[in-house]
Amino acid sequence: MTTPKTAFGQTIHHVELADWLATATARHAEGFVMFDWLGVEDAGRPGAVGQRHAVFLHVIDPRTREGMMLRTEIGEADALPSVAHLWKGAGWHEREAGEMFGVTVGEPGHLLLPESFQGHPLRKDFVLAARVVRPWPGRLEPGEDNTSAPSRRRTAPPGVPDPSWGPRREEEPQS
Repeated sequence: MTTPKTAFGQTIHHVELADWLATATARHAEGFVMFDWLGVEDAGRPGAVGQRHAVFLHVIDPRTREGMMLRTEIGEADALPSVAHLWKGAGWHEREAGEMFGVTVGEPGHLLLPESFQGHPLRKDFVLAARVVRPWPGRLEPGEDNTSAPSRRRTAPPGVPDPSWGPRREEEPQS
């Protein structure tokens, strides 16, 4: 059973994980035969409750040009049933969701990353090692540019690990 909600001109049908495949199959039979995209919203998103990823499927009825979005939530231990047999283009998106977010869906395998790569780089909890060995090139923190008062709490840009993580780059001595 789906629960439709409309926001910003887009109706999203919220589907329970157990009903995902049956709902997708029914929508395909209704004429939504054109695949647009399948994507994942990380569980670490602002305002998230628990550790559940949101999975979105957007398909189109070519006769009416009407788009329809399905949304479900999937936990760490859950597997998402594949819809690649309904929309062939979904297979690539499912493999990307598995590789980049760690979502168990469809055929496992690497698309973009080498076989030796460990982790899921689009998750918010993934530490970007390059940010450990190189200084952040972005804007300075408040107070560091001598134009404003120092901040009470220093914040790190996304992907920058806390100071306890791994070795740090040696600072060059000032002359």
